[in-house]
Amino acid sequence: MTEMILERPARAPAADTVPSPSAIVELRRYHLHPGRRDTLVELFDREFVHTQEDCGMRVLGQFRDLDAPDDFVWLRGFRNMAERRAALTAFYGGPVWRRHREAANATMQDSSNVLLLRNVRTEATHAARAGMLLAVVCDLAGPVTPQLARRFEQEVRPCLVAAGMEVQAVLTTEHAPNDYPALPVRSDLEAFVWICRFDDPAHQLDCADRLFASAIWRDAVWPRWLAMLRSAPQMFRLQPTAGSAWR
Repeated sequence: MTEMILERPARAPAADTVPSPSAIVELRRYHLHPGRRDTLVELFDREFVHTQEDCGMRVLGQFRDLDAPDDFVWLRGFRNMAERRAALTAFYGGPVWRRHREAANATMQDSSNVLLLRNVRTEATHAARAGMLLAVVCDLAGPVTPQLARRFEQEVRPCLVAAGMEVQAVLTTEHAPNDYPALPVRSDLEAFVWICRFDDPAHQLDCADRLFASAIWRDAVWPRWLAMLRSAPQMFRLQPTAGSAWR
C-alpha cells in the first residue's frame, strides 16, 4: 500500500480494485460463538459496509480466518483521528447500527481484540486479484524507530519479495489517544504489522518454503528481526468475504 489501502469501494466491489490510502487503520479481530461466523458475514456484507462508508470511514476488507473457524477479521480506515471520531459517532449513533446491533453482538464472544494502527506504506496495486492475505503481527520490545523501519525496508521486505510474496501493507501502532472510548483499543502491545497477498493457501506455503530455504533469511534477517520482539509474531491467514473490497 503506498499509504494504506482505501479508495472507497462501490457497494459491490470490483475484482480489479483495491481500497485507497488512509492514515489511520483499525485491525479488528472478533472471536464469535461457534457456528455464527457466516451469520455475521452475511449481515456485515449486507448492512455494515456502505453504511459505514456513508458516515465517512472506509471499510478496507473483511475476512474469515482460515485457521480459526470462529474468528472474523476486518479493517477500516480514516484519514486522521478527528475523522475517525466523527465517523464512529455518526455510525454508532445512527439508525443502521441501532437496527442491527443486537443481531451482530449476538454472534460475538469477544470483540475487544482491536489494534489502532498508523499506515506506514500501502502498495497501490491497481490489478488486485482474488486470493488470500497473510497478516503478520509483531509485538516489538520498544517503540518503532526510523532505524527499525529501515531494517524492515532494507532487509525484511526484499527477502519476502524474493520469495514471491506481495507485501501490500505495513502498519505500526498509532499512539494518539483513543478519543472514541466507547470502542476500546489494545494498549498492551507495540505493533508492527505487514500484510501479504497470495493466490491461495498452496501458494502461501510455497512462498514460505522458499523464504526459509534462503540462508540469508533463515540465518541472519529473521533472527535479527525476532530479537527485537517480545514474543513470536502472530500470523493470520485471511480469506476475503464475498463483499470484501480488499481481495
